[in-house]
Amino acid sequence: MTNENKMSTYKTFETARLILKPTQVEDAAFILELLNTPKWIEYIGDRKVYTLEDAKTYIKTRMLPQLEKLGYGNFTLVRKEDNAKMGCCGLYDREGVDGLDIGFSFLPEYEGKGYAFEASEKLKNVAFNEFGIEKISAITTKTNSSSQKLLEKLGLKFVKYTTIPNDEEELMLYEITK
Repeated sequence: MTNENKMSTYKTFETARLILKPTQVEDAAFILELLNTPKWIEYIGDRKVYTLEDAKTYIKTRMLPQLEKLGYGNFTLVRKEDNAKMGCCGLYDREGVDGLDIGFSFLPEYEGKGYAFEASEKLKNVAFNEFGIEKISAITTKTNSSSQKLLEKLGLKFVKYTTIPNDEEELMLYEITK
C-alpha cells in the first residue's frame, strides 16, 4: 500500500468549524511556518526546521512514525470556511510523560478565537471514546499562562512540576483520566 493510500486510512475528525486531519508531508510548508513562530520557539523549542526539506524530514521522522504505530498523532487543523491551515493539535506518545500528551499550537493570526479549545476538546473526547485511552497528560512551561488556562478548561488538573528527558527546564504537568 502506498503512503498516500495508507494516509487515507487514518481518521480525520471534524468540529463545527474545523477539520482535524493527520499531518502529512504535503503539509510541509505550513509546518515550516508554524515551527518558526515566536511562540513555538519560546514555549516548545527550536526544532531546527529552517527549510522546506527540513520540514518534510521532520514530518517523516517525528510525526509519521507515531501515526503509523498508533493510528493517531499530530493533526493539522484546517478551517472549514476557507481551508486555511491554522495550527496543529495532537496526542503524543512523549518520552518522560505518563499517558498521552495533548498539545496544540497555532499561527499567530488564529490565536484567541477558540480554535485550540475546539480542537483539543474533540481530540480529548476521541482519545477517551474511540482510541480507548485512559489518561491524558499535558506539559507546559510555567510562563505559558494561556496554555495553562486552556488545559484547565479542558478539565486537566495540575499535578506537579517535572522535567522531560534531554531538557532541564522544569515544566508543569497536567492530567485527566477517563
